[in-house]
Amino acid sequence: MDMKIALVPGDGIGPDIVEEAVRVLDRVASKFGHDIEYKEIDAGGISIDKYGIPLTEDALESAKASDAVLLGAVGGPRWDSLPGAKRPEKALLGLRSGLGLFCNFRPAVIYPELADASPLKDSIIGKGVDLLVVRELTGGIYFGERGRSDDGEEAYDTMRYSRMEITRIARKAFEAAMLRKRHVTLVDKANVLESSRLWRETVSALAPSYPDVTLDFMYVDNASMQLVQDPSRFDVVLTENMFGDILSDEASMITGSIGMLSSASLREDSFGMYEPIHGSAPDIAGQDIANPIATILSAASMLRYSFSLEKEAEAIEDAVKSALADGIRTRDIAVEGEKIVGTKECGREIGERI
Repeated sequence: MDMKIALVPGDGIGPDIVEEAVRVLDRVASKFGHDIEYKEIDAGGISIDKYGIPLTEDALESAKASDAVLLGAVGGPRWDSLPGAKRPEKALLGLRSGLGLFCNFRPAVIYPELADASPLKDSIIGKGVDLLVVRELTGGIYFGERGRSDDGEEAYDTMRYSRMEITRIARKAFEAAMLRKRHVTLVDKANVLESSRLWRETVSALAPSYPDVTLDFMYVDNASMQLVQDPSRFDVVLTENMFGDILSDEASMITGSIGMLSSASLREDSFGMYEPIHGSAPDIAGQDIANPIATILSAASMLRYSFSLEKEAEAIEDAVKSALADGIRTRDIAVEGEKIVGTKECGREIGERI
């Protein structure tokens, strides 16, 4: 297969971790007989320094011309004084909106070798944690009508969803569940919110199209408790934008290792943008100590969701598991007494296990 991948290294440790993901992708391409063409794009702080804005039209067009986008991280303190519209993070919003990415996949997995890093008790972790939060990304309260009263004493934000928006994200959740344990939990606040009632109605109507998938419902306040009390009960968690923002961060913390977690932002076709959930960590940039595993796992997700290369994606994931089992640890996931490897060595060790 020929693949055109846009690389957005970004700022801070972004270039360091993307380099290792490319190393692993090249290894996969060699082993499985694929060809990859890379196009590097400036976005975030580096784009501000070069062009005065976080995302240029040329950069967006280059991303659109690719089959998928692999992103490192953007932002850092040096750009914090800029007004909101010109901050590096606007590059992410510009890419998501410009590329039509409405669906966010954020997996949370606890690897047995890293179980001690989780803040949860052994009795909870022992049941296993492997869930996927499917978050609607372009609607809801973040994008609804907002404003203040003339006297400034009142403010409002509007949560609005259409049946179309709900249907398309629900399809993504059901399709993802078919590749997993075939269980979708819709998280909402249908006892209070009319928009949540539309979610339940719409998702329930779609469910018969996926007879092999079990659908159940949970209020968001209960879901936030169940994530720490019994996370093993979840497979695919489907929810709207704001709830998904909060719950996916909670899910990431129960794993105890933010440097291990990937994400995928998708649209209706196979196109997607893939990135680690952690930030740019400029204080350790270029020092060969950042953990590249989240970016490498994001590359695996890219092979799975944008190119339908399941065996190749599993090869990367198995290589990561093998490296962890063999004691390969970057500084952020090592415990006292374990050997610590750098960013590059971690990438090499994983690549060699493909």
